Amino acid sequence: MAGIGHNGGPGMGSGFRAHCWSVARRELLGARLPVEVVRLQVRRAKSLGLDFKTYAGVRATTGRDLVAFLYSSNALGVFRRGEAVPVLEAGRIAAVAASPHLGCAPGLAPDVLARQIGAVSGRELAVFGASWSAMRDEMKSWLRAQGLPGDAVLMIGETAHEREMMTAGGLAGFVSGQAFFAGVADAV
Repeated sequence: MAGIGHNGGPGMGSGFRAHCWSVARRELLGARLPVEVVRLQVRRAKSLGLDFKTYAGVRATTGRDLVAFLYSSNALGVFRRGEAVPVLEAGRIAAVAASPHLGCAPGLAPDVLARQIGAVSGRELAVFGASWSAMRDEMKSWLRAQGLPGDAVLMIGETAHEREMMTAGGLAGFVSGQAFFAGVADAV
């Protein structure tokens, strides 16, 4: 309940906070970013294996830098137990400057696939048909266990179900595995 002096405006957990942040940023830096900042962001995007448009879009939306990628087994092209991660995908993951994490479709061995890509963590993703709240709770508990802020984690996936998990968990964005591994990422 709001106390004395509360003007009844939006709470701090609302989009109003994001609005205030963007206004303050614009007042500090002006309408355009300094060229040195853009150069740094272009280098960072390259080190993450993303095109600048994707990186800048995620950065502008969240206000954070990306520190981790959550790869789905579908994005890696692994669909059966015992199947290995393709060499091209494993090499691309090794070259990325973000901490790799793995989310497996049910029935696969997350620990085995996680070792193949050098992932910090490996876990099963929510089953198809799981409720929104179940997906949210599962993703949030995984983020807490890893010590990661959700809006600093980009999901590399393939399916609409994985995109839903990304949204439910409050992750920074979603890039299709085909686009990411082809080098033409476009975040959603």
